[in-house]
Amino acid sequence: MKGLRDALLFAVIGLVLVIPRTSWAKESLPIEPDENLKVDELYDHEARLYLQLFSLKGDGVVDYVTGRSVLEHARSNYGNPVYYTEPYPLFYWWNHTMWNDPERDGVNGNEKVYQENIDFDRSRYKPCLFNGQPC
Repeated sequence: MKGLRDALLFAVIGLVLVIPRTSWAKESLPIEPDENLKVDELYDHEARLYLQLFSLKGDGVVDYVTGRSVLEHARSNYGNPVYYTEPYPLFYWWNHTMWNDPERDGVNGNEKVYQENIDFDRSRYKPCLFNGQPC
């Protein structure tokens, strides 16, 4: 009996060490916030991503970011930038984790963790100015 118990304990410990850490659920990604919680927006020219920065708590502190692929961009008659994007984001940043949604079908559970222990670096982007005015 002791040998069976030891073998079972050894098997459980072996499974714990073999199962990838990422399969143990972190918090699941919340759905994309409402536009009313948007704090700012940026355009990444290199990656052709339209980034929306949100404050889920409504305190102005950015804690959720989405990145949509830009299909085309132009200027309006008034000189403002206009972005034509995919309907759903390709990337999400939330809770120190970057998520990837290659299906681009919105938050529905099929998103994959792209990188953990990462924060969105807003300082990487230069402020957008057009004729001295913010875009």
